Amino acid sequence: MKLTKTVVEKIPYTQAGQKLYWDDDLKGFGLRAGTTGKTYIAETKVNGKTVRVTIGKHGVFTAEQARNEARQLLGLMARRINPNAVRLENKIKDLEQEARAITLNEVFHDYLKARKTLKPKTLYDYRRVIEIAFGDWKDKPLLSITKDKMAERHTLLGKNQGEAYANLSMRLLRALFNFAAGRYEDAQGRSLIAENPVKRLSQTRAWYRMRRRDSYIKPHELPAWFMAVQGLDNGTVRDYLLLLLFTGLRRQEAARLTWDNVDFKARTLTVTDTKNHQNHTLPLSDFIFGLLQRRRTNAVSAYVFPGGGAGGYLVEPRTPMARVIGESGVTFTLHDLRRTFATCVNNLDHSLSYFSIKRLLNHKSNDVTAGYIQHDIEQLREPMQKITDYILKCAGIKPSADVLKLKTAG
Repeated sequence: MKLTKTVVEKIPYTQAGQKLYWDDDLKGFGLRAGTTGKTYIAETKVNGKTVRVTIGKHGVFTAEQARNEARQLLGLMARRINPNAVRLENKIKDLEQEARAITLNEVFHDYLKARKTLKPKTLYDYRRVIEIAFGDWKDKPLLSITKDKMAERHTLLGKNQGEAYANLSMRLLRALFNFAAGRYEDAQGRSLIAENPVKRLSQTRAWYRMRRRDSYIKPHELPAWFMAVQGLDNGTVRDYLLLLLFTGLRRQEAARLTWDNVDFKARTLTVTDTKNHQNHTLPLSDFIFGLLQRRRTNAVSAYVFPGGGAGGYLVEPRTPMARVIGESGVTFTLHDLRRTFATCVNNLDHSLSYFSIKRLLNHKSNDVTAGYIQHDIEQLREPMQKITDYILKCAGIKPSADVLKLKTAG
């Protein structure tokens, strides 16, 4: 038969499977009929192997258009060119070209999709860095960011935004390049990212040297600090500061603590949204147990430390902290309270095991042995009470470090 419009339309659909019909005038030109459609094809041998190329559906192609297309395809195959391989190669080239043109902002969004466990604060910080540090780059191809441009931007950010911010921005950029290197590849599986430009900062020792904060409230400063905190009219802030000092919790961990996280029968508290994504349970010393009991009696919120922020919990209380600093003469940050707790752990008892100290501070250990050690909460109860007693003694509350009677929590 000759495949014409009239002939093709008379060819029936199959009940199941497919059936092939070949054109008598052009050898290798055919039609594949299925249960719901009819498709034009071209087929012949290339280097001794049968190669079938799909031209397109009847209706999209007319019989004559398909015949002309088949003639060209059969001509290529007669010259030992496989059109399927050519199409695949062209498709790969198009994909590679798209990958090379992918913008910084597109890589950033792919990165966020892959990093499903990032905390809201981290997401906010990352988005701010993209907008502030790389706002003029975000819609440009990632590969347009060269080593020279990166180095110039690092220096500029250091002058305008601060050295710490410049380093933070480049660490994010480095992470995006590393992510892209593993995500975008050519047909041979080779990364399209030949080198991470941020690597130059390490090679040239151009990272800004940042001195790690090591400030904490020293033992001789605790009496004045403690007295100033006790004098606060805002009982929520007062108890929040004390909880940070006596537990070593991070500021957000304590601020977001809910009453569901406090077990008065077991005398424990549990933080579920931690920095290392591992639940952190601590036994309550007598001091903190009493503090939480008084707060529970007057609770008006699901949060232990409610506040007027959008989240419903206490945000950084800068005004009350400034008052404490002014009255005590002790300058401190919220994280200084965590460092003070850690310092007290170290000063109190050098017999505490390395793993117990890391457990109290909820530091993730890279030691494989630590994974085989099960930490019973009760094993930490005596150390927690000793730490509390030591802090109270340093604060001059009572030589015996008996439980301090606080004001009624507000």
